Amino acid sequence: MKDIFQELLTADLEKLVFSAARNKSIPYKRITVRPINLKGSLAFQAEFAYEKKVTHENLSAEEALELCMQSISCDFKQVNAFTHTEEVQVLAAKVERPRITRRARSGNNKGIVGAKGSNCSAAGPNCAVSGGPAKLNPQNVLAHNRVKNYIIPDGVPCDFLIELGVMGADGKIFPRSYSKFRQINRYLEIVADSLRDLEKGGHSATAEGRKFRVIDFGCGKAYLTFALYHYLHDMRGMDVEIVGLDLKEDVIEFCSDVAKRLGYEDLTFLHGDIADYESEGADMVVTLHACDTATDYALANAVRWHSRIILSVPCCQHELFKQLQNSLLKPMLKHGILKERFTEIMTDTLRGLRLEARGYEVDMIEFTSLEHTARNIMIKAIAHNGVVEKDNVADVGNESALADNTGCSNHRESRALKAAAEYDALCAEFGLNPTTSII
Repeated sequence: MKDIFQELLTADLEKLVFSAARNKSIPYKRITVRPINLKGSLAFQAEFAYEKKVTHENLSAEEALELCMQSISCDFKQVNAFTHTEEVQVLAAKVERPRITRRARSGNNKGIVGAKGSNCSAAGPNCAVSGGPAKLNPQNVLAHNRVKNYIIPDGVPCDFLIELGVMGADGKIFPRSYSKFRQINRYLEIVADSLRDLEKGGHSATAEGRKFRVIDFGCGKAYLTFALYHYLHDMRGMDVEIVGLDLKEDVIEFCSDVAKRLGYEDLTFLHGDIADYESEGADMVVTLHACDTATDYALANAVRWHSRIILSVPCCQHELFKQLQNSLLKPMLKHGILKERFTEIMTDTLRGLRLEARGYEVDMIEFTSLEHTARNIMIKAIAHNGVVEKDNVADVGNESALADNTGCSNHRESRALKAAAEYDALCAEFGLNPTTSII
């Protein structure tokens, strides 16, 4: 194991992530290690992700190596490393017999800080573990807290960003578009994490010998839809088929023209309503800022299709505002602005519970807000082991039914039953009858 970490801990590293804790006593859920430049020498920053906070620690090369060895031996069973040229995964359920897989990163090694020149080897001039602090080549600057290695880098021409007016032909991002550029890269980071989550569960997006199908409900001008196609098809080399759906005919016409000019043959834009859309299914469903109950219909479609990845940023949660009532919370609910915000949180909570009841692992994560809106909570749902059929979780809603199943050998179904019971309890407590129940 030491050899692989010595190879990875160089200036060529983008990040190295430890996950899959060996036991529940570990206070943090994940450790991420990145190279940084401290006083002209290569060093590393370790990010410790706790339940409700994140801490950072700067380490020398030797300290970083020691942390890696300690983490894989005692704390975590999995490592995912990303260099400028490849992805490396280490599965170490048994430390003495780790399983190491490597995959080239096609199209992702151009214009990234530190990628110029030959790759750093374990004994090269930029290697952090070859004895003493390494001096960095001025062209291999790892600027601490200044430069971010984006999935789509600034300064390298990217066809769809040029076409959509985010960057110029020279690859430079226009100042007015930098927030959009950051948002696109944040979105692609979440997509990359979701695909890794699938792989951790033993699934592959390309293993079934068919195209990986994505449907983007309410795609709008489709900055993120184009970004998703570019990332999956051009950068990862996946065989994909993506459909963008929107109610605005002029937007669909514009996006279709752009896709044709770019030669994105497997990216299609259609005019239609989320609630009425019929399809054979999708491996991944995206719904960003679909208004009010449109989000529920999109999620319901995704579950019905047994989609393995769902990424949803809800918007305009108005439905529960008139339904919500609770005598204990009257002092809060009498204020419209507080009631509105509480309603948004309650709506997303219920959606998360419905997805958990259908067998998904759900995370509520922060997403860079779209232009002109502050909505930035994303529901990320991954179906590692398939979707629980609705009949199996309907009408649970009582503790005795849950108790009868807590000893069930199928932990997934037990967890689904618990989520269904929590959903019904919240609806009963606050007098709610939400559209979310269709999920």
